[in-house]
Amino acid sequence: MTSGRLERTFATLRVRNFRLYFGGQFLSVAGTWMQRIAQSWLVLELTGSGTAVGGVVSLQFLPILVISPMAGVLADRMDKRRLLYVTQSMAGLMAGSLGALVLFDVVELWMVYSLAFALGIVSAFDNPTRRAFIIEMVGRDSLTNAVGLNSVLVNGGRVLGPAVGGLLIVWVGLGVCFLLNAVSYLSLIIALARMRPEELERPPRAEPGRAPLREGFRYARDTPTVRVLLIVLAATSIFAYEYEVVLPLLARFTFGGDADTFGVMFAATALGAVLGGLHFANRTELDGDSLVKQALAYATALLLAGISPSLWIAICAFIIVGATGASMLGAADSMLQLATRPDMQGRVVALRSMAFLGSRPLGAVVVGWVGENVGPRYSLVLGSVAMVAIAVWARRRLTPPLAI
Repeated sequence: MTSGRLERTFATLRVRNFRLYFGGQFLSVAGTWMQRIAQSWLVLELTGSGTAVGGVVSLQFLPILVISPMAGVLADRMDKRRLLYVTQSMAGLMAGSLGALVLFDVVELWMVYSLAFALGIVSAFDNPTRRAFIIEMVGRDSLTNAVGLNSVLVNGGRVLGPAVGGLLIVWVGLGVCFLLNAVSYLSLIIALARMRPEELERPPRAEPGRAPLREGFRYARDTPTVRVLLIVLAATSIFAYEYEVVLPLLARFTFGGDADTFGVMFAATALGAVLGGLHFANRTELDGDSLVKQALAYATALLLAGISPSLWIAICAFIIVGATGASMLGAADSMLQLATRPDMQGRVVALRSMAFLGSRPLGAVVVGWVGENVGPRYSLVLGSVAMVAIAVWARRRLTPPLAI
């Protein structure tokens, strides 16, 4: 990578507030992904059921489907930095509670489900606030680069979190994973405290109105680019992005592995996503054709992973899955925010959370059922077929090149 390309890739890290956010969020995200694989493995140990694993993922993301629009209104009207103090603190308390239940050997399935649901409520406010906060830190002109680096951040945490989590599950048990995640939230809280609020590019506050929720839905419906991208994100989430459900099934039932195998497979997708995020951070132009091509590349990668004859070939295929998936989602997220009015950022990003994360309860159940009753490989093949259909549908609506 040449010095000019390297400088362009990491351009927004020159912004002090974003640099603080990047460092603090990395440790927090790593802890979150460590908890997610530990949570999935805990449910699998308690039940032995792929459907039950899908159930806990569903409960964690179900509140996002219901609450996100209200969270978007709050994000448009409140100081996002202060709101993040609250959400990060509450998430840390819940992770610590689950860790204590596991360490004292009193955990039951209903407790895991209840805490997953409660964390989902917090995430419904946290996720759209964090995403809308990025544009305040770096500005519209640098948004694409920041989204790419944010993808690197999230997926770098996915490399570290599952890899460390898989080892810790074997070496010291599940409870430690949850407690370490609770501590990791402090890193972002400290980073937020060290920011310079005067350097944030705050959008105009949304004017109080009688129906801010209805206004957000109407804006998304009447803005063609926003409407199409939200549908693409929802369909991708339902059929093609449920790694947390399918990977433990592949690890145990297809390849005869354990938590280590699960962690390595998960880390492979994250490693690929880091590479995909770095590549995306260099992009200077976005259009509908490029998004469609990335969706087709993602479909091909999912198919390769689904038909892989051995564990090591599957791991290599999941690196490609991660890279193509991250590039596609980065393009969709950047297009979505750039196509949105500043005073609508919080609500549209909240609708993005509802479309992508809120759809995961349905996706987790569908993929979990297919994986348990037909076979884990067929879950990946289903995702591949769905992505081809999504690409064909979107191509007719996002070409000629998107105007953003």
